[in-house]
Amino acid sequence: MQVSFTKMHGLGNDFIVLDGRETNLPPLRPSTAQMLADRRTGIGCDQLILLEPSNSADFRMRIFNPDGSEVEACGNASRAVGLLHGRDAKIETAGGIITAHMTDQGIAVDMGTPRFGWDAIPLGYAMDTLSMPVGWGELENPAAVNVGNPHVIFFVEDCDAVPMENLGPEIENDPLFPERINVNVATVIDRTAIRLRVWERGAGLTRACGTGACATAIAAMRRNLVDRSVTVHLPGGPLQIDWGDDQRITMTGPATTSFTGSLDWSAFA
Repeated sequence: MQVSFTKMHGLGNDFIVLDGRETNLPPLRPSTAQMLADRRTGIGCDQLILLEPSNSADFRMRIFNPDGSEVEACGNASRAVGLLHGRDAKIETAGGIITAHMTDQGIAVDMGTPRFGWDAIPLGYAMDTLSMPVGWGELENPAAVNVGNPHVIFFVEDCDAVPMENLGPEIENDPLFPERINVNVATVIDRTAIRLRVWERGAGLTRACGTGACATAIAAMRRNLVDRSVTVHLPGGPLQIDWGDDQRITMTGPATTSFTGSLDWSAFA
């Protein structure tokens, strides 16, 4: 069976998008997601995105990491599928319903409200999530935020100097995080700007992470390190994060279609 796909990216965080809203696609197994995501023997991507019909929104978005695991939310992918949809949309995700709006500055996504409770992250046991009394090597006293998926954020003098290749997987898989965790290291530039690197659970280092930018901005705002509107500079480029008085997060940034194609499903099933 030939299946069409669209290759997209948001600031270099790239996706294979399979559109099953009007076409019945074969069941997507974790092993299929792994093979498609492989950059040497498949198409290659940071996440595989599956669009499906929804009873509560314009469509449903499912997100699979390169290791085959399914995750709750992806900010960059939300912008990408908003661009693919071509107009404002409500999008159902496992982390809740979000909305995407077309603007002159790119795609603005209402990411909903953040959660801070230790059991909403979730953590293995109760603690203050604004300044957690834990550490790994040089990284200490992080904040934790759930913005549809779980993030832990460390504020450091120079995020580029942190050995994320070693500390990222160690923290991601620590027993403190029963559902694993996305790891962010951030440097505050001033009241309106942050530099950020992200280790994504199930994917590794990434050029951009929309939910990571949201979580980091919110953590910095809660610590009064930045204003309620901030630009987060990732290796792939900047994202604008705003936290409104209604507690809802808006993320604005670009999305791009790279190319379209088709694949033989039987080769990856």
